Amino acid sequence: MTVQPNTIKDILQNYTVDPVWQRELYEELHAHPELSMQESNTHARILMELERFDCQVIAPIGIYGIVAVFHNGPQTNGSAGPTVLFRADFDGLPVTETTGAPYASTDTATRPDGTVTGLMHACGHDMHVTALLSLCDIMDNNREHWAGTFVALFQPGEEIGRGASEMITDGLTERIPRPDICLGQHVMPGRAGQVQTKPGPQFAACDSIRIHIPGRGAHGSMPHAAIDPTYTAAHIVLRLQGIIGREVNPKDFAVISVGQLNAGTTNNIIPSHAELVLNCRFYNDDVKHKVYAAIQRVVIAECEASGIQEEPHFEYFAHGELLDNDVDAFHTVRTTFDAVFGTDSVDAEPSTVSEDFANIPLAFGVPYIFWLIGSTPRTVWDKAVAENRVNLDVPVNHMPSFLPEYEPTVHAATHAAAAAVLTYLATN
Repeated sequence: MTVQPNTIKDILQNYTVDPVWQRELYEELHAHPELSMQESNTHARILMELERFDCQVIAPIGIYGIVAVFHNGPQTNGSAGPTVLFRADFDGLPVTETTGAPYASTDTATRPDGTVTGLMHACGHDMHVTALLSLCDIMDNNREHWAGTFVALFQPGEEIGRGASEMITDGLTERIPRPDICLGQHVMPGRAGQVQTKPGPQFAACDSIRIHIPGRGAHGSMPHAAIDPTYTAAHIVLRLQGIIGREVNPKDFAVISVGQLNAGTTNNIIPSHAELVLNCRFYNDDVKHKVYAAIQRVVIAECEASGIQEEPHFEYFAHGELLDNDVDAFHTVRTTFDAVFGTDSVDAEPSTVSEDFANIPLAFGVPYIFWLIGSTPRTVWDKAVAENRVNLDVPVNHMPSFLPEYEPTVHAATHAAAAAVLTYLATN
């Protein structure tokens, strides 16, 4: 049974999530972020919030993953209708906050090397959790309007690309109902309260590559006795950009960024090895495979040109799948968003950032759609656009000054989540 989008709009207009609870939850989460795969307190807080809902809680899945399953209606083969999964991530970042908000984080953590870092929800995951718990509230208190199974998935470790994979490894696909569709969202720069959607690639595929370049060390006064890996590494860095500039079709997107170049420990010793750490991003898996083959070819050739006889070593890590929205899901959900948000339902632009959300629907073999929520005060955004200074004047995710404008962002994130889920589950 298909429900008209305006019916979903009416459902959302007739029910209000407690704004005091919602804001206190958000500010508490924002003030106390935790690093990836260390989110014990956030995990406990989510479990506490779920206690007031009529749902089955499955936790932990992986280290700190949580799933809450809401069944509604007569059960036939375990479900009264479709099964819809909505995911939110909840880890913070090693960033020292500079927003000046009264609820700004002052928490710190000690790194493995003994240095201390500030902690911050600099990517908006606190807003994601607030919106999903608010969605749980909406679904639990409006059961007369929907039938089927709603699955709320709270995921740790997104920032390091481990959280989704660890939940899957710990039996996610066997431990929860199989969804028919997976949904997710992310707060991003843009006019606060706008809901941005698109079919096809939304976030880029990515990998990091650690490359070990062997050499032969010697005293700095005796370069002829060495095989200098820093010299080889420098040539590799230059040649890598030639791959992008001369081997990738200009109409295709590809990035190779050299994030680290490590070699040596003192000023007068040519080191015995060097290390490059790359970050690579693509919208197309064929382009990705072509570039990775070219990277290996260039590294091996430069090592041979330097007289290095030992093979270089390649380690791929921090993998992110291409986030590629299902076209049918886009059209289905976009119709509802247009009805609920009107002119604030807009087209999204593809982003070069990456996410591990897609691992979840890929593990189940089901379609998905992932959209963006604008979070920048509209006056700030519009002024920056008018003056062509968006990249200069608008704080973006992972910056210490990034802070979503609360009211329009939480409203849009909550209502977009509910509207999308009800698109598949609403009955009247």
